[in-house]
Amino acid sequence: MSRTDAPWWVRHLLILLALSIVSILLILPAANVLVRALLHGLGGYVAAILDPGTLHAIFLTSVVALVSVVINTIFGVAASWALTKYDFRGKSLLITLIDLPFSVSPVVAGLIYVLTFGAGTAIGQWLEVRHIQILFAAPGIILATTFVTFPFVAREVMPLMEAIGIDQEEAALTLGASGWQTFWHVTLPDVKWGVIYGVILCASRAMGEYGAVSVISSRITGKTDTLSLRVEKLYQDIKDSQGQAAFAVASILLLLAFVTLGIKTAVEWRVRRSLAEATRKAEAA
Repeated sequence: MSRTDAPWWVRHLLILLALSIVSILLILPAANVLVRALLHGLGGYVAAILDPGTLHAIFLTSVVALVSVVINTIFGVAASWALTKYDFRGKSLLITLIDLPFSVSPVVAGLIYVLTFGAGTAIGQWLEVRHIQILFAAPGIILATTFVTFPFVAREVMPLMEAIGIDQEEAALTLGASGWQTFWHVTLPDVKWGVIYGVILCASRAMGEYGAVSVISSRITGKTDTLSLRVEKLYQDIKDSQGQAAFAVASILLLLAFVTLGIKTAVEWRVRRSLAEATRKAEAA
């Protein structure tokens, strides 16, 4: 049944249902965060944001997100190239491993690193002798965050590379271009919107990660607190009975979510357009 054949009450009921769910799950909670953040006025809000512990949490979250995005972007593009351009033994296994973080709880991911780099393990003892700290420090937080954001770039770039094919690259190589020149001037421009889209998803997930980070971080204020951990710590602070500081910090994550959503919407449109153009080129060839 097409949408024009549906009774008017079915259309209106579905629209009302969708709007109700969006309002209950998204709009009302977001509005509540903003209202509670400004409960004591703009001065209290600014004071909560400028707290040294909060400023360090913003800094640490930014660093963790940046490093995770860089690592996953390099891996995602390289893995996409290998999986779409070559046939090799274990290809299906590699694809499955890339998708593994989607099916593993972030808490379990954090626990995996604790069991790998903990003081009671061989690796942990080797690191301890050399005074290298992974757990309960920034490196561990970066590892856990990188794991949970692992698939995003690869999963966005692979469909574009598959749609583009190898004809243009073979033509560039035939004309004398090197492998790097072919990648930089032929392949990358065709998949750039997929890369950007994957980076946006990866960064958004990294900035809001809580589960894996909560296990592997010692939650020391001014040292290993990320924004998500900082929100929980401030909310449980009995000195702030109304939780304004927690909601003020949460509003930062909310603002980042809205900014990410706007960028994601714009890039999503460009990705669909690039995919359609790549499909047309493949069909024409």
